[in-house]
Amino acid sequence: MGDGRWGGANRWRSAGGALGRVAVVWAVSTLTLLILAGLLPDFQLQSADGDTFTRTALTAAAAAGAFGLLGALVWPLIVRALLLVPALVLGLLVFFLNGSLLLLALWLIPDGRGAADPETAVVVAAVMSAVASATSTALAVRDDDAYRRRLYRLTGRTRPRAQVAGPEQVPGTVFLQLDGVGHHVLRGAVADGLMPTVAAMLDAGHRLTPWRTDWSSQTGASQLGILHGSNEDVPAFRWYEKDTGRLMVSNRPASAVELQRRAVRRTGDGGLLSFDGASRGNLFSGGADQVALVLSVAARRGRRNRSRAGYFAYFSDPANAVRTAGSFVAECLREMGQSTRALLRRETPRVSRGGTYPFVRAFATVLERDVVVSAVMGDMLAGRTAVYADLVAYDEVAHHSGPHGRDTDQVLRRLDRAIGLVSTVAEHAPRPYRIVLLSDHGQSPGETFEGAYGLTLKDLVRAGCGLPVPRRVRRTRSGSEARDAARDALRLALHRPVDETGETARELPARPSEPVVLASGNLGLVSFPDVPHRMTREEIDRRHPALLRTLANHPGVGFVLVASAEHGSVVLARDGVEVPVAELDDGGPLAVFGPGTAAAVRRTDGFPHVADIMVNSMYDPATGTVHAFEEQIGSHGGLGGEQSHPFLLWPPELSPPVAEGERLVGAEQVHRVLRRWLRECSGPQVPLPPRSPLEISPSTDGSESLLPVDGPVPQDKNR
Repeated sequence: MGDGRWGGANRWRSAGGALGRVAVVWAVSTLTLLILAGLLPDFQLQSADGDTFTRTALTAAAAAGAFGLLGALVWPLIVRALLLVPALVLGLLVFFLNGSLLLLALWLIPDGRGAADPETAVVVAAVMSAVASATSTALAVRDDDAYRRRLYRLTGRTRPRAQVAGPEQVPGTVFLQLDGVGHHVLRGAVADGLMPTVAAMLDAGHRLTPWRTDWSSQTGASQLGILHGSNEDVPAFRWYEKDTGRLMVSNRPASAVELQRRAVRRTGDGGLLSFDGASRGNLFSGGADQVALVLSVAARRGRRNRSRAGYFAYFSDPANAVRTAGSFVAECLREMGQSTRALLRRETPRVSRGGTYPFVRAFATVLERDVVVSAVMGDMLAGRTAVYADLVAYDEVAHHSGPHGRDTDQVLRRLDRAIGLVSTVAEHAPRPYRIVLLSDHGQSPGETFEGAYGLTLKDLVRAGCGLPVPRRVRRTRSGSEARDAARDALRLALHRPVDETGETARELPARPSEPVVLASGNLGLVSFPDVPHRMTREEIDRRHPALLRTLANHPGVGFVLVASAEHGSVVLARDGVEVPVAELDDGGPLAVFGPGTAAAVRRTDGFPHVADIMVNSMYDPATGTVHAFEEQIGSHGGLGGEQSHPFLLWPPELSPPVAEGERLVGAEQVHRVLRRWLRECSGPQVPLPPRSPLEISPSTDGSESLLPVDGPVPQDKNR
């Protein structure tokens, strides 16, 4: 009886506290409206003849109440109706929609006392939402139960799921991927005070170690290996497959679906997150049933596609929507100011940052971050076992501003605050959580290949093949040398006598197809689509006698990998250096790229879809610079420098990733480490089979499967 009385008293006390907080928020919102009515000439809360202060205050209270009710009841319906609208458009619509709700609230006031111009309504609605959110948060912080309920509401949760009873709750695990943040960058940010939350984790016993990527140091290969345990046959960020005529690009939905399907078929299980997992902001699902902003399910339609659910959970709160929209606009202006400053100061290296890039950057650094962090918070409050989320902000900015500097320092500070927020929410979750930080690759600085030599890799390949190139390329030293070499080599080939095998230059196709030249950071891929198999060095030399020599001897190229009928495969470098892959070690032409390079090259050489010619740019160990074959001054995708050295940071209660003295190498090994940690947290788990046809059947949507290979390849962001 006593327990029942106390339980009833607590419920009444909780209900009374909630009503009190609503009353305070309503009062503050009313006061805000009165202040705005006094400051803004186009916003009024009085009739044309004027009203007493009491009458005006009642009008303000009615407007604040109506606006609050519309925000609670109508706003979620609007957001759900707009789920199919691209996130970028939805973010820009937020201010207009919120202003429309205010105009509707004013229209509902009796006697027509409330009125505002549409532009003014947008401003008033934004201020109202911000003030109401700040007031509600301030009141809830003082009450743990109220703060927890507010967190549930902001993340789209109503209550935690039922947990398994036991003397001790089994901890869950949150993996936060800081996209593109290399080991060196993280250590520097901690030392410089940019990331106090990470510094506090290290002080509390978390351990930090670097790991080495595969040759393809980019999110597609790394995240596929981390989440699904296999990144076999992913030679680059983008590559051409001769057997299907398909251009694969890791961050295109159709390609992501196919890559995930192949990985699941190889490994035989759904992925790292197949047991009660959530995947947020990733290229691949990891087998998770709960997904938001996951590319491999983004193109699917129907009830099973929950990828856009993260938008609804976040934007259903108008305060979240307004805050993110305001930050989005501020980030666009920040990028314009930073790019203008770089231009006026004539900073080098520098790339173009105009067009739609300010909006792309704002999406990555604001909208994607806010939605993903909110989704992770919701997963923790729901008590999910494993959560993997990718925060792409640093990677996007570093591509255009460089991996080191004031622009990226600001991004690192904000990432640290996001980590701190997740850590704080963990204290209110229904189960304990272990937070693991990691990255998928780093970034290496350097001037672009075109900026350093006046021509692109495609221009150089075409010149080496004797194909037409733009006039500006013909004027460059590299272009003229390549064309002269091609012309001389072709002249010799046409007069070459019959050799002992009976082969002559007349075996060359009369009209061979033009090469497909693709760039993935400082890794270049050259394929000849009219030849169904991987071409050998001998075949390429007969067709384009100067091409391989032109590439291998160019000062912007570190080494070239090509198959050979005589030696299996060979690595070519400057001054006529030629090493069979079977005899490769980490010395010779690969010495500057560090330990493990030979193994990475040898593994990629065995991929079925490796390009006819693989080209890795030069790397200067004194400056840490590479030359990207695309328009990026912070790049990754190949070998050389910080791009190959991401990090792994884990709590002390988990076992070390590798034994002392050993090195953590490759995304597939990182997957095995993370799986082991999940077992340590939750006990042995049986990998679940794939959850949907998405993971076991090939893509049937041909919209992006077969792509032209002779047109320009669009540059992809967020890698």
